Amino acid sequence: MVLDITNARLGVIGLGYVGLPLAVSFSKKFDVVGFDINEERVAELNSGRDRTRELNADELAAAERLTCTTDPASLQDVNVYIVTTPTPIDEHNTPDLRPVLSATRSVAAALKVGDVVIYESTVYPGATEEQCVPLLGELTGLVFNQDFFVGYSPERINPGDKERRFETILKITSGSTPEAGAFVDALYRTVVTAGTHLAPSIRVAEAAKVIENTQRDVNIALVNELSHIFNRLGIDTQEVLEAAGTKWNFLKFQPGLVGGHCIGVDPYYLTHKAQSVGYQPDVILAGRRLNDAMGAHVAQELVRGMIQKGVDLRGARVLILGLTFKENTPDLRNTRVVDVMAELQSFGITVDIHDPWADPSEAKREYDVDVIEQPLPGAYDGIVLAVGHDSFRELGAEGIHSFGKATHVLFDLKSALAKNQSDLRL
Repeated sequence: MVLDITNARLGVIGLGYVGLPLAVSFSKKFDVVGFDINEERVAELNSGRDRTRELNADELAAAERLTCTTDPASLQDVNVYIVTTPTPIDEHNTPDLRPVLSATRSVAAALKVGDVVIYESTVYPGATEEQCVPLLGELTGLVFNQDFFVGYSPERINPGDKERRFETILKITSGSTPEAGAFVDALYRTVVTAGTHLAPSIRVAEAAKVIENTQRDVNIALVNELSHIFNRLGIDTQEVLEAAGTKWNFLKFQPGLVGGHCIGVDPYYLTHKAQSVGYQPDVILAGRRLNDAMGAHVAQELVRGMIQKGVDLRGARVLILGLTFKENTPDLRNTRVVDVMAELQSFGITVDIHDPWADPSEAKREYDVDVIEQPLPGAYDGIVLAVGHDSFRELGAEGIHSFGKATHVLFDLKSALAKNQSDLRL
């Protein structure tokens, strides 16, 4: 290989939840070009603001060796490219590799002999070498593992988590040759204080990433199914989980909505690849179906509770507290709160959504949801505590109930309140 750590000049393609913290971290050791096609995003970063709230103004200002730009020509002086673009699914739950392939085309326009391309985007096992590498070779005429090399180091960013950061989460690394793997591993070890794990191949690293979230998805599906069962038996699921959790090896998962950019998406990458080689992944797909149906289940249970309390559904109004996919983050990617809203609206119920963390313009653009600035006191027949933001927890039971009419139903999805302070919980 031509490169060594001492002359590495990095380009990070994609400055979202994954790319920005990575770029800032690496800029402590290297010159870094942060490239993104979103002009608004780059402008706000250059002004010292991060809409994801992963980094504050002081952290951005301290990244003196980071240049954020929308100019692809800025990648010409780079010799290590790190691709952090999203890998979503389409409306048929099929992997959508268009963002990562678009980023690959941007890299190809600047790729030179001796350069290294590292992918962090979550993909199915084999995608890097089956989809991205051939495209790089086709567009450049360079020979893989002779003129250029590839690595894969899957992202493990946890949005909103101020303790587990890029530097403090152990990093999987891999390369297209043993030498490339050693280079990628050494590069990440310069900034990742938690250490690295060098996988024996890119395919192993890809598979390891995709099963991390598949495992969580299946386990959450199990407790979601248990909550269905215990609800019908008149048993409180949280009390069951608390009791079972006293056993040393019991896995402590909670029922709920499964959204976000990872857990609700990554399993479909694995099942897509499994089906392409003739295997039907029944357990994984069953878990996906169950978790995808939780939003409608929540809405139906709330409606049932409202009817039992004598609420007239004609003209009924429901408040949903929270729209982001998890607490204390503005991340709206793949939020399943919208499923609750859609199912309630199918009953003719008017739904208001309040979330101080959500960007109203993004909510409108992505989901056609109008986020209200402040709920109306005493106006709602039903309330759903959908996201456990600290600000909602601080309201307490009295504050949340104050939004309801004299007769209303409170569904506490997050079990943030005591059992006797809400009407329903998972």
